[in-house]
Amino acid sequence: MADPDFWNNPQQAQEISQKLARNKEDVGLFNKLHSQAEDIETLLELAESEEDESLSEEIQSELLELEKELDQIEFKLMLNGPHDRNNAIVEIHPGAGGTESQDWADMLLRMYLRWCEKKNFRTQIVDLQQGDEAGIKSATVIVTGEYAYGYLRAEAGVHRLVRLSPFDANHRRHTSFASVSAFPDIEDDVEVEIDESDLRIDTFRSGGPGGQHVNTTDSAVRITHLPTGIVSQCQNERSQHKNKEVAMKVLKARLYEYELEKKNEEMAKIRGEKRDIAFGSQIRSYVFHPYRMVKDLRTDVEVGDVDRVMNGDLDGFIEAYLKSQQARQ
Repeated sequence: MADPDFWNNPQQAQEISQKLARNKEDVGLFNKLHSQAEDIETLLELAESEEDESLSEEIQSELLELEKELDQIEFKLMLNGPHDRNNAIVEIHPGAGGTESQDWADMLLRMYLRWCEKKNFRTQIVDLQQGDEAGIKSATVIVTGEYAYGYLRAEAGVHRLVRLSPFDANHRRHTSFASVSAFPDIEDDVEVEIDESDLRIDTFRSGGPGGQHVNTTDSAVRITHLPTGIVSQCQNERSQHKNKEVAMKVLKARLYEYELEKKNEEMAKIRGEKRDIAFGSQIRSYVFHPYRMVKDLRTDVEVGDVDRVMNGDLDGFIEAYLKSQQARQ
């Protein structure tokens, strides 16, 4: 018997509608692959019965196409975490080092925006703190697209840059660090208890590069969760109400991840294990000088074309990491 309140709950109806659409998509994909396999089998039987070698090229082409699609499905099967299919909230923060690290954080932001563009994911920069001279002090981006979090959780950690500094008059080599965090944009039906008395909500005037992008009212919102010290803020919307709504969404995601990490740490202590990757660990090095190479320190994947990586070609690193995680499990 259906819950009588169901029909009066448009959000619940929308969630079920989305699940049905996903199931239909999965069934449609299975039927498509099954049909392709049957077509190849028919071609093989025809080629054998008529001893027609001219069909071999067509069969080979069809097999390669089927193999490619199966590889993509196999990869998506690795994204089987409870929130891997969700949208993602990504935060980027520079490490110590002032302008150098702030510029590196800005470069990483551009890299991820390019990657999202290649994936046809929508991005919304909800908070961006400009650096004093160059780069950024922090950035928060909501990435909208299926499996966005499943992919981007592979990028969480510290990213290291080695280059000849454009900000050093002597053009010396510098090492910079920036951290990337990824949180699932959790569904509203996931319970995250937030006591209003635990929140401090501040409003302030949005900053920015100047001109029309700077609001003349105190519409930006910063929310501090006092028990944990977790802070979220949004300043890109024009209304204070909308900025508060987005900041609460980010805070909810971060608190959910915080509680999840606490549980994982407790379980690790019980088992006497160390977590493989914790926030703050160095995961990848980007070397621009004295040689050019990007190396993932978790999987040993190396790419010599640094420019291609900085333009958003990250799939090789992400896939290798997810495969290594699956192998461990």
